[in-house]
Amino acid sequence: MSSFEPFVMERMMSKFEQSVDYNLSESGVHPMLLSELFADDPGFIEELLATDINYPHVNGIPELRENISRLYEGANPENVLVTVGAIEANYLTVRTLLSAGDEIVIMSPNYMQIWGIAKNHGLNIKTFNLREENGWTPDLEELESIVTPETKMIAVCNPNNPTGRATTLEEIDRIVAIAEKVGAWILADEVYAGAERETDEQTPSFYGLYDRVIAMGSMSKAYGLPGLRIGWAAGPEKTLDDMWARHEYIALSATMLSNKLAALALSPGVRPRIIARTRKYIRDGFPVLKEWMDSHEGVFKIVPPDAAAIAFARYDLDINSTEFVTRLMNEKSVLIVPGDHFGLDNFVRISFGLPHDYLNAALNRIHDLIMEIKGKSATA
Repeated sequence: MSSFEPFVMERMMSKFEQSVDYNLSESGVHPMLLSELFADDPGFIEELLATDINYPHVNGIPELRENISRLYEGANPENVLVTVGAIEANYLTVRTLLSAGDEIVIMSPNYMQIWGIAKNHGLNIKTFNLREENGWTPDLEELESIVTPETKMIAVCNPNNPTGRATTLEEIDRIVAIAEKVGAWILADEVYAGAERETDEQTPSFYGLYDRVIAMGSMSKAYGLPGLRIGWAAGPEKTLDDMWARHEYIALSATMLSNKLAALALSPGVRPRIIARTRKYIRDGFPVLKEWMDSHEGVFKIVPPDAAAIAFARYDLDINSTEFVTRLMNEKSVLIVPGDHFGLDNFVRISFGLPHDYLNAALNRIHDLIMEIKGKSATA
């Protein structure tokens, strides 16, 4: 059997998120009810009942691709490939455009899927850092210094997972210029666009700024519809066709019902309501988390996220992050994500885009463990 690097965060979540009392490991907002999705068009259920449970268009039904293309300036449906979550879109992009031995530069910290794909398929990995001391600003001097004519791809996550930092237009333009100088592709994971905390302006996309950009989106994060398992890639038509061919080996297609429900959610009459719901959960939930962290004087330090329903907090406790999360899960039945999963110990990622009663109950249990750890430290 060939060597294999597991996706440790998703391994943990898939094994334990359904068995804990409180799951604060998810990075999207509280999921929508089907009835909420149908609120503007309750008659839509009749259309679903009349649907053949057949294969949809393998690259996504035309209505869905049309609605997705509206999210990207200058795009049309041929610039969209619908996938089984953005996670498949990321996988297809790397496996289509890169081969063993090719060089990839990855933003760090980041959702570690791209790193794991690169590791498992023999790519040469370099990283450039977001700097906590500068509010998680990307170190573009570092990026420029490590990108060479051998660099085939630069992978970014904007807004970032786990920090919630949104890349500015000036930073985007510079990243594009660095990539264009050497002809590298840009993989832009943009699944948190639309989940902004302090502005109603959507985070700008890398799409269309350069002819070698693949931008990813998903129904999971900014839309509260993770169970649809609908994602997409937006990019050059020829490249998407090459990715489509590989899609047929992996998943063939998402389901017909998921395609139809996602098309409804992204329709011009429904999407604004869903985005407003997402932002409300984020804007209502973050103050609850921030007040709770502030009540633990000297324990937590956080750069408030620009977007996404997650906070990446540094903590000052005498315990490794994986050990802390394991104890929290086993002793308090609460799941969060350890910083170790992003290569940064003494951090935790906590979701907050949740109903207040659920969030507060979970935070109370985390508090109990913190007090137990501090009590033992005081008597040690």
